[in-house]
Amino acid sequence: MTANGVDQMATFGAQREAFLAQRILARDGRAFEEFYEGYRPRLSRFVVQLVKRPLLVEEVVNDTMMVVWNSLERFKGDSKLSTWIFAIAYRKGMRALTRNDDPRESVDDGIACDTPSPEQNAAATQLHVALASAMGRLSPDHRTVLDLSYFHELGTRDIASIMDCPVDTVKTRLFHARKNLRNLLSGNGADWL
Repeated sequence: MTANGVDQMATFGAQREAFLAQRILARDGRAFEEFYEGYRPRLSRFVVQLVKRPLLVEEVVNDTMMVVWNSLERFKGDSKLSTWIFAIAYRKGMRALTRNDDPRESVDDGIACDTPSPEQNAAATQLHVALASAMGRLSPDHRTVLDLSYFHELGTRDIASIMDCPVDTVKTRLFHARKNLRNLLSGNGADWL
C-alpha cells in the first residue's frame, strides 16, 4: 500500500481473522498467538502515535490483547472486530497517558524511502523529522484521528466508535488536527516539500 509499512494492516484476511476469533473463544492458545502476531504491528504503530512514549507501547498493546483473550465474547459484531480492538487500545492508551508522568521520548517509526538517492533520502528524513515533530505537538485526540484516518485508513464512523464520540466530533477533530498540523509545518514548507 505505502512505503512506510501501512500494508501490514492486511496481515491476514477477514476469513482468517474470523476463524482465529472462533478458536480464541474456544481458548486455543496457538490461534491467539497468530492473532496477536497479526495485530501487534498495527496496534504498536497506533499506540506509538497515541502515547508518544515507547516504554508504554508494549504494555498498552499487551493489555489490549489480554482484553481480547479474556473478553472476546463481549464483541457483539456491531462494528468490525478491528474497530473493537482499536477502541480498547485507545482507551488503554489514554489511561496510560493519564497515569504516566514520564517525559515523552523520541519515536522513529521508520518511514522507508523508495529511492536510493542520497538527496532523496535526506529530503525524506527531513520531512519525516518535521512531520514527527509536528505530530508530537498535537493533542492525543488530534494525533489519534489523523493516525486512524491516514495510516489505518479508517472512516469517520469507525474512528467515532474507537474514540467513543459522535461522528461530527471526529470530523471536527480531523479539521482542527489538519489545520494545526499545517500551521506547525508552515515554517518549513519550501525546505522540505
